[in-house]
Amino acid sequence: MTASSSAATGARPLAAPTPRLNFQAVAPELYKAQAGINALLHESSLGIQLLELVFLRVSQINGCAFCVDMHTRELLSRGEDLQRINSIVTWPEVDFYDGRERAALNWAERCTRLSQAHPEQQDFEALRPHFSEREMVELTYAIGSINVWNRLCAGFAAPVASKPIKL
Repeated sequence: MTASSSAATGARPLAAPTPRLNFQAVAPELYKAQAGINALLHESSLGIQLLELVFLRVSQINGCAFCVDMHTRELLSRGEDLQRINSIVTWPEVDFYDGRERAALNWAERCTRLSQAHPEQQDFEALRPHFSEREMVELTYAIGSINVWNRLCAGFAAPVASKPIKL
């Protein structure tokens, strides 16, 4: 199969992509602004653990290898349970996540998969018992932010370093 026939059929290549460009070096002011949003989010009352769970789940949905690796490592370094990390891809089917986490993960999925369907009122209402209005805005900014990072890292094929994960 040639590269052109692979592209025409939508088939995925068997080899990891070659990094395309270093977006941080090419547009450092934009990188700094985006990183600034993340810094503000880490100061929010959402909590870093919840943010990292959301970042990991959105990165899984978007197929961003770099971000999946980074947020898995971050969660492990913060003491997150390996079974919860491993099961986040199936979070609706297991009882490892509390109501706040489940509402956030649902909102993250709905706000990430906009081409399939927009979030419905019931999705929004599920946030109310767990989040203030400010936190709902912060959560939605966090979802938007990780979607930007995923598009940068996947689009420009940010390489994932092969290194042991510390448990």
